[in-house]
Amino acid sequence: MLHVPSPSYSIMIRAEITNRIGMFAQIATAISRAGGDLGSVDIVRVDKGKLVRDITVNARDDRHEREIVRTIKGIPGVKVLRVMDRTFSVHEGGKIEVRSKVPVRDRNDLSKVYTPGVARICMDIHDNPEHAYRYTIKGNSVAIVTDGTAVLGLGDIGPEAAMPVMEGKAMIFKEFAGIDAFPIALKTKDPEEIIATVRNISTPFGGINLEDISAPRCFEVERRLREICDIPVFHDDQHGTAVVVLAALINVSRLLRKDIKKFKVVISGAGAAGMANALILSAYGIKDIVVCDRAGAIYGGRKSDMNPYKKALAKKTNPRKVKGSIADALKGADVFLGLSVPNVIMPDDIRRMSKEPVVFALANPEPEIAPEDALPLVRILATGRSDYPNQINNMLSFPGIFRGLLDIRSRGVNEEIKFAAARAIAYTVGAGELHEDYIIPSIFDRKVIPAVAHAVAETARKTGLARH
Repeated sequence: MLHVPSPSYSIMIRAEITNRIGMFAQIATAISRAGGDLGSVDIVRVDKGKLVRDITVNARDDRHEREIVRTIKGIPGVKVLRVMDRTFSVHEGGKIEVRSKVPVRDRNDLSKVYTPGVARICMDIHDNPEHAYRYTIKGNSVAIVTDGTAVLGLGDIGPEAAMPVMEGKAMIFKEFAGIDAFPIALKTKDPEEIIATVRNISTPFGGINLEDISAPRCFEVERRLREICDIPVFHDDQHGTAVVVLAALINVSRLLRKDIKKFKVVISGAGAAGMANALILSAYGIKDIVVCDRAGAIYGGRKSDMNPYKKALAKKTNPRKVKGSIADALKGADVFLGLSVPNVIMPDDIRRMSKEPVVFALANPEPEIAPEDALPLVRILATGRSDYPNQINNMLSFPGIFRGLLDIRSRGVNEEIKFAAARAIAYTVGAGELHEDYIIPSIFDRKVIPAVAHAVAETARKTGLARH
């Protein structure tokens, strides 16, 4: 349950109210006592002796919404006519649509955009396949592909239920980077079928964004698609999050005046995000990284609860061969990075960390430790939530990364591109702006995406991935 009211649980209550002095004050007081956050209030109409108002209230969760409505219903002289969940309302009919860029007003227009004129364009692309980037949507389009098996905070809910998340992602691509993105939810969990399907539908797209595919299948899907597709394939749950975490740690090192490569890092979670973060931090030069899963620290030679990916990870991490629980691993650690489940560490675990502990508790919506418990003990705290400072949100990475890749018609994506994106995000925050509560820019800072796109495009050119 959320601790404070949130726009995610916003309701509009239409109420008929007896028109006498003090009635609205009673309603506002009742909402406040029930713990609701009163928003806008609009008069819908005035009847004889009655007022009809629309009252917007933010709540903590579904149960709290119902509690607020019951409280208002209990006020003499107030009749609740309708309750509308505003989050459901914005999803009504879907959140995205396709629009024509060119008007079709008459036969002349039609003859250019469709038959017979379109045949000239078809043959030009047939003779010059690269012209698909110029004359079709391919140059500005991304496929968002999921099987719905690892939806953030919800797990394996299936492709239909994953669609609202994919549509939301498409909105972010368009709003923040001007990219046309299409949600593609597949009715299969078979990696071979996913790989074949994505390969076969890749023609109209300049990039593939894999999303919410569970580990360890996602590793094989991404690896194979990168081998057989000539466009960038990017699993955002892995690399998008990892890029933003790296950016935040670059700024932690700037703020604390410490060498990032000397940080001792403990990661909770060995799924897609946990492994990707461990690998990008290792590749960036951080040597002392311990990854923990349900069975404790992962180390070379561990027998229980291992798979080929964990074995490969053990070879690149945990040089001190730390064994035991996450509490054991945290002794003397500089950074805790949570990419797992709620409540896996306690205040005493933070007390065992180094002198200026840094905690990134990124499980959503409930983090690995309650922020209220961590804040008095840490030098820097980051979460995945918007109601606390330092939100680690992959929105800071993927729109700019794909914008840069599309702009130079990239053949793929590499580690150098991810490093460049992380540095671009980090250095959006000036040295004079850095603060314990400001180690990462806002997702609404419009300087971020152009900076990331430019850095990505330049790095792709330098590393030989650019077509254009």
